[in-house]
Amino acid sequence: MKVTQEVLPDSQVGLEIEVPADLSQKTYDQVLTKLMRTANIPGFRKGKVPRQVFLQRVGVSQFKATVLEELVQNAVDKAIKQEEIDAIGNYQLKSSFEDLVSQYEPGQPITIQASVDVPPRVTLKTYTGFSVQAEEILPDPNRVESTLGQYQNNMATLVPIEDRPAQAGDVAVIDFVGKVQSESGEFEEFQGGSGTDFQVELEEGRFIPGFVEGIIGMALDEAKDVEVPFPDDYTQAELAGKPAVFSITLKEIKEKELPDLDDEFAQEISEFETIAELQASLKERFDAEAAEKTKANKDAALIEALVEHLEAEIPNTLVQKEVDFLLTQTIMQLSRQGIDVNKMLTRELIDGMRQRTRPEAIDRLRRTLALGEVAKQEGIKIEASVLEEKIKEAMAEVEDPSQVDPDRLRQVLTEELLQEKILAWLEEANTIELVPEGTLQADEAEAALDPAAAVDAAAAAVETSAGADTVEVEATEVEATEVEEAEVEAAEAPAPTPKSKAKGNPSAEDS
Repeated sequence: MKVTQEVLPDSQVGLEIEVPADLSQKTYDQVLTKLMRTANIPGFRKGKVPRQVFLQRVGVSQFKATVLEELVQNAVDKAIKQEEIDAIGNYQLKSSFEDLVSQYEPGQPITIQASVDVPPRVTLKTYTGFSVQAEEILPDPNRVESTLGQYQNNMATLVPIEDRPAQAGDVAVIDFVGKVQSESGEFEEFQGGSGTDFQVELEEGRFIPGFVEGIIGMALDEAKDVEVPFPDDYTQAELAGKPAVFSITLKEIKEKELPDLDDEFAQEISEFETIAELQASLKERFDAEAAEKTKANKDAALIEALVEHLEAEIPNTLVQKEVDFLLTQTIMQLSRQGIDVNKMLTRELIDGMRQRTRPEAIDRLRRTLALGEVAKQEGIKIEASVLEEKIKEAMAEVEDPSQVDPDRLRQVLTEELLQEKILAWLEEANTIELVPEGTLQADEAEAALDPAAAVDAAAAAVETSAGADTVEVEATEVEATEVEEAEVEAAEAPAPTPKSKAKGNPSAEDS
């Protein structure tokens, strides 16, 4: 079979395939025999239909189209094997299929034009001698104190107060009825805008601006109207920017009594025996986090400089695979957020997510190709013993090893270890200047491609398309702050919730 190759852009190879007469006839006969064996035609037993009757019933043009589908696939497969082409993905037919059908005659040669994707063509001009800047992240000296303060707050005892108005930091129990201004100018109740025996911490940011501030200063059993507008960027478009009034009755005021930061406190919230051990553990953890962030900044700076010297043709097959991977990751994160993706993700929304994800997919592939080219040119590899040890460590942390795909795990860990080794080599071969945090401004385009931002955007799109049945007056409830999340693994006990008791009666039941 004669095959002529042509180098095409985007890492493709064009193929002009001259299909010989014998292959043309052989494919025709094979397809005809196969279909005649399975054809159900009234008046004939299966497998006993005469050829002319079968062709008349199916239609000559339709049958030729079926033969050509088989012939093109066989011809491309043979051409790839014959020419030893490292093809990836499916072929793309360049010839007009309709023209091929009209030209095709069994037992006669035919010429097919097709193309296949091949591995990216990569050129890395240089990868040494860079001088880059990266932000150095220093540990927050107040973070240990603020973390323990958050746990103190969670462990606080709520003591009823009757002799003073509500103040910032209290916990209030209220009834409220919300009304929003309609187009006619009247204030009308809206769904989800009312509550009974609603407990709220009087802290800034807990509700729409002005709501908590309106409660501060109220006396016990006092009723009050608080006028607050919904923010212009409120999540529910029908309420955004509209004036509202909330009729609030203050039913209870509770003051927080914080526990002492002592050894008993440390034992109750963590695995440590003393408060000093807990503080030391937190400091060690936060120092390590800061060091990891600094390293991530250095790695990002090196990769960014590396990619600037990369010339790469990336086939669409790889781009689509990367888009599919990122889209799958996004959908999984949406599911973990409690969104029913099967109901919410329409075809139009998925297509839009694919389009928005494509630039990030290409950037990820360019970074991977740049690092891979360094490994190739410098012969950087992962020793088998190192990989096996890493696999053992990973499996030791898995509760149910039967749920782990060993091949996928090996692939992921190999890529992870290889990237670490390449970046370590690059750090030695280039110069990195550490600058104070906040010195370098993140590029807006890079921020737009942030996977986390993509997830948030997708979630917002899903929620918008689904609509909302109720109004959430509370804007954000911080159940686990950043410092708490950092402490979760260090402390075995979950963060306790505040306790409520009658003043002077430690044995009162929790509310």
